[in-house]
Amino acid sequence: MCVAYPGTVLAVKDRTALIDFSGTRVEALTGLVRTKPGDRVLVHAGCVLQVLPPEEADEMQSLFDEIASLSEEDMKETAG
Repeated sequence: MCVAYPGTVLAVKDRTALIDFSGTRVEALTGLVRTKPGDRVLVHAGCVLQVLPPEEADEMQSLFDEIASLSEEDMKETAG
């Protein structure tokens, strides 16, 4: 299974973009996808796959946050 994760473009240089993922910054290849600072993008395996509409990016981020909170609850139950 492959998972692409949404992030925000901070800067663009040549064919790479600096992407922020909730505080973690990573460079990703832009290839044929034109990006600009502020764009919300979908990234997988170090490559920008597409620019997302803001509402779609927010919805995806919300789903990932929910999954993370469920995982944290499972870890607490297992440890306790």
